[in-house]
Amino acid sequence: MGAGLLGAVLGLVLVQVEVAVQDLDLQKIAGFWREVGVASNQNLALKTPRRPEAVFLTLRGAELTVKAAYNSSGSCETENIVGSEVDVSGRFVFPGHREIHVIDTDYERYAILRLSLHWQGRAFHVLKYFTRSLEDQDEPGFWRFRELTADTGLYLVARHGRCAKLLKEELI
Repeated sequence: MGAGLLGAVLGLVLVQVEVAVQDLDLQKIAGFWREVGVASNQNLALKTPRRPEAVFLTLRGAELTVKAAYNSSGSCETENIVGSEVDVSGRFVFPGHREIHVIDTDYERYAILRLSLHWQGRAFHVLKYFTRSLEDQDEPGFWRFRELTADTGLYLVARHGRCAKLLKEELI
């Protein structure tokens, strides 16, 4: 399937899902999340050397602070990024033409986010699957992620998780 058609199909699926999370409770989405899965039809988006092991989300009004923990050549690094909620509940914009949209969540076990980045005149989109747990991958959330990414390709993140564990211990 061509990238354009695939993107259109994925976009239709996402539009249907977005309707389901219009009443997102932003306070419940806050807290620790470990990245477990990544899916994109754009190879560059999947091969980035700096993918977070975990994030900690904090909300203040319409502002979302994302503290991300990365494993960089064996050492853990963190970065704070502050974004603002826009017209749709659960959609946040960040400096550098970046956007995060909460696609699906049960708040307690899993969250599926769509990350978008505009770089060098191109738009890159990635779906990411997160769990609250350091060990589990949470089957209900995993199957929902599989549904959303069936035509995109699924890439599970197999990482040691040392930086995720440090972030969770530091902030909780």
